[in-house]
Amino acid sequence: MPKPTYPRHAASLILWRERAGGAVEILMGLRHAGHRFMPSRLVFPGGRVDLADRTAPAATELVPETRAALERAAPSRLARALGIAAARELEEETGLTLARPGEDAPALDVLDYVCRAVTPSFSPIRFNARFLAAPADAARGTLGGCGELETLGWFSLEEVATAPVAPITACVLTQFSSLMALPPAVRAARPLVRYLGFDRALPEREAAPAAG
Repeated sequence: MPKPTYPRHAASLILWRERAGGAVEILMGLRHAGHRFMPSRLVFPGGRVDLADRTAPAATELVPETRAALERAAPSRLARALGIAAARELEEETGLTLARPGEDAPALDVLDYVCRAVTPSFSPIRFNARFLAAPADAARGTLGGCGELETLGWFSLEEVATAPVAPITACVLTQFSSLMALPPAVRAARPLVRYLGFDRALPEREAAPAAG
């Protein structure tokens, strides 16, 4: 029996905004039918962490709450690289950047942590993916990107519910909706969730105790 493929670290970004009337919509795109991973599925911008992400500059760093959430399952350097990867993938796949006017490096302090998901062990392509979120007004540019995502646009949560999304994408959106329903002041204290397989939800591991 072949050994399971090791899941590669990855990050996706849920860029969101409010429509008139308060309905939330998110930026997503359709993966080409020829892709090996999630073909013909509506997804968030995202991808694996590159080696260069571990040393790439940032205009601002992760806020303590987001860093602490990422560090539940990643060392500090990787936690930061996940934020960089999310910003880089957003720019590559959509043409939008988290870099502020006059700066080249992304602002990581706009990122909120949503959840983590690990692809099933029997899949030939596996990711240990972290899902982050940022408000649309933190990004600038014109929608376009590299063409990896087709039908790139803004979708309401109701529209996504009837769209071709993978089960794990629906699970992540549930966590995102729960996050958005909370007052900002208490979001950092919510229980964190990780998904194993398609939709098996488990509590994220507890933070390591502070050294004293």
